[in-house]
Amino acid sequence: MTRKKPSAVTSTRVWQRMLSGRRLDLLDPSPLDVEIADIAHGLARVARWNGQTSGAHIFSVAQHTLLVEAVLRQQKPRIDLSFRLAAMLHDAPEYVIGDMISPFKAVLGGDYKVVEKRLLAAIHIRFGLPPVLADHITQAIKAADRGAAYLEATKLAGFAEAEARRLFGRDPGLPPATQQDYLTPWTAAKAEKQFLARFAALNAP
Repeated sequence: MTRKKPSAVTSTRVWQRMLSGRRLDLLDPSPLDVEIADIAHGLARVARWNGQTSGAHIFSVAQHTLLVEAVLRQQKPRIDLSFRLAAMLHDAPEYVIGDMISPFKAVLGGDYKVVEKRLLAAIHIRFGLPPVLADHITQAIKAADRGAAYLEATKLAGFAEAEARRLFGRDPGLPPATQQDYLTPWTAAKAEKQFLARFAALNAP
């Protein structure tokens, strides 16, 4: 009797082991396998802009998410804490799949987005957020994300202001001291620590 060859589906690994010991399935992620420590550790080591930023350190996705949450607070000062948390977690799937620049996402097409959305839904459920946010909250977070991208583009990634305005919209108007803090690239250790501290503040009972 001849043995059947395993199919590509069953023989291909579609999960990643985390430092916490969790094993996260990319195709069917469980909220039970999501840990904030894994997210913070991963995002602090993923570079925005493919690493094409000025400074002694990479500008990490962890630091970017904190900048987005700061911009959201500036634009929507009365927004609920849970939605500030959602803003901080908007790029959390990148602790597994990395940060791909928007032009490359467009090349990859729909499959990338399907995986990303499943991961984000699992992350939301793990931390008490709706799997899919209401449209007005999603739009508010996207606007804050664009504002953060404008600042990163002009302060760190070599874009002219006119080009950044065309691609990302207007300057979100963060106070200079806030800009100085959030736009000075941190070490991975500091980005991880700051991410966890802000998560704790927003997720406090």
